[in-house]
Amino acid sequence: MKRFFTSLVSMFLLVCSFAQQNGQEVLFTIDGVPTYTDEFLRVYNKNLDLVQDESQKDMKAYLELFITYKLKLRQAKELGLNEKRSYLQEFEGYRKQLAQSYMTDPKVTDKLLREAHQRIAKEVKAKHILVKVPQNASAQDTMAAFRKIKQLKKRLAKEDFDTLKKLLHDGKELFVEDLGYFSAFNMVYPFETMAYNTKAGEVSDPVRTSFGYHVIKVEDIRPSKGEVTVAHLMIRERPNDPNDTVKVQPAQERIKEIYGKLQQGETFESLVRRFSDDRNSAINGGKLPRMGSGRSSSQKFEEVAFSLEKTGDISQPFESQYGWHIVKLLEKHPVGTFDDMKAELEAKVKKDMRSRLIDQSLVERIKDRYKVKEDPKAVNAFTTMITDDFFEKKWKKPTDKDFLNKVLVSIEDKVIRYGDFASFLEKQQYNQRLKKGDSEMMIRSLLKDFLAKEYLAYYEANLEKENQEFAAIVAEYRDGLLLFDLMQTEIWEKAKSDSIGLQGYYEKNKGKYRWKKRADVEIASCTKQSFAKKVRKLLAKQKSIQQIKDEINEGALINVIFTSGTVEEGHQALPNGFKFTEEGVSRIYEEKDDFVIVRVKDILPESQKSLQEAKGRVVNDYQQYLESQWAEKLRQGRTIVVDEKVLSKLIATNN
Repeated sequence: MKRFFTSLVSMFLLVCSFAQQNGQEVLFTIDGVPTYTDEFLRVYNKNLDLVQDESQKDMKAYLELFITYKLKLRQAKELGLNEKRSYLQEFEGYRKQLAQSYMTDPKVTDKLLREAHQRIAKEVKAKHILVKVPQNASAQDTMAAFRKIKQLKKRLAKEDFDTLKKLLHDGKELFVEDLGYFSAFNMVYPFETMAYNTKAGEVSDPVRTSFGYHVIKVEDIRPSKGEVTVAHLMIRERPNDPNDTVKVQPAQERIKEIYGKLQQGETFESLVRRFSDDRNSAINGGKLPRMGSGRSSSQKFEEVAFSLEKTGDISQPFESQYGWHIVKLLEKHPVGTFDDMKAELEAKVKKDMRSRLIDQSLVERIKDRYKVKEDPKAVNAFTTMITDDFFEKKWKKPTDKDFLNKVLVSIEDKVIRYGDFASFLEKQQYNQRLKKGDSEMMIRSLLKDFLAKEYLAYYEANLEKENQEFAAIVAEYRDGLLLFDLMQTEIWEKAKSDSIGLQGYYEKNKGKYRWKKRADVEIASCTKQSFAKKVRKLLAKQKSIQQIKDEINEGALINVIFTSGTVEEGHQALPNGFKFTEEGVSRIYEEKDDFVIVRVKDILPESQKSLQEAKGRVVNDYQQYLESQWAEKLRQGRTIVVDEKVLSKLIATNN
């Protein structure tokens, strides 16, 4: 909720904490505190295209909103909301998350993104053999594993794979596996790189990963499946209400009836509009956002969507964890251009081993940017302390204060000591990936990781000084969160908890909260007029829905489908323009794709909604009322002075 609200605030008024006051004119003051023209203009121009209310594009009107915003922030600080622990924690969380976007080397990142885009356009089919060996294995064990994988490369190139697997695969030290097709980001980066650099039909050279040594046999390289756009009709399973005498129709039975109507010539879009339980997509004919392979939350849905070959193809009914579906293929999309996919690729790179390459490059830049001094004796000092206890998870960091206080590295005025690295090592002994081996190699690797984190942490802590854009966005988040807490305290919670005030507001505005005319109905949709005539007669004879379906439907052939319940005029299943005038059976209405009859069982006239029935809307309206009253109260006792000459100049300059 806070993230969403902060985004709205950013769109509406934020970006206002970095007024460049040098030589800028004062636009207005609040109790003598100035706000400058550049700050206001930056906010106004940024949000001009985002404001949908045309009146707010008027600079004078927008200035009033901006002043109200400033007053709200001032009150939040006067109430001490900016010192609340929850606020500070939330702000720090936002800052840390945002900082990740700025902790990068643009050149290295761009190179990796373009490489990933080239690879993601293809899928590689491969098999491999892995000889496991720990990352910090001794030189002797590492060489033995390397010799073994060299021998296995020859066998993988010549011998039958299935036979090799039966002979060699043990699932512990030696793995012989068919990986099928994969694309970029599906394998660890060194493995992926070797696979994409090996031609189809060939066996790669050995490649080292965190798991050990691999050789890869590439069998095929094909274009990626890309993405698809599909539409769906969904029916959810609804439990029966024990207090309801009418049983709910099972979802599987209902979707089969709908599928029958589809086979009989009714359009997919029409059926979606009338019957789909996914109302968000139903208004667009069931259309869903573009979907890529491996990115759907339902594997079954994805399988069916990608199995459709031609535009317009429609699946048979199938079940997912969300309900029953019928899917229609609207369009197939090849892999997008680099510019189209850049943001998506960047997000994946940050979660992938590639991010280490970016971090390493950034670390080198940081070491060049700041005054850094490392102790070259640290590796030897710590290597001598690593005993078998470390691998048995019994190792304790030394207690010698002189040793712990030694300076490991200094970054400008920040000092990291031996004791800090010793604490890091104490935690690392529980890392399951660390196996007994070459202690010096392990210490070098861990020290490199530790120092990299310290360099990056220092850079992140000073990002506001290094990057003005980051500093401005951090200010947006800071003020947005503060305003959220203020609104929560002053408006939203009051509107929910003030039952007397809410009741009073409802009583004064009852006319806004009324039921339209409603009716308890049974709506029959038929594929042909001849069936509609039969259904109408049966409805007039007071036959039940099930009796009519048993008589009209012919096995798998669905000639009539029903919608029943209490509905308002204008409901999607009713004939266009149908009005509730009297009880009984209507005439046959010829709609676009079928013939519709309505049996009106009971008419409920327009009536007043109770507060409970209209509570959601009443609370929302009451919140808006409280906010408008509060905004007026904020100005009381404040001295607000707008420089009309400066404002006129701004209006003239920006028209």
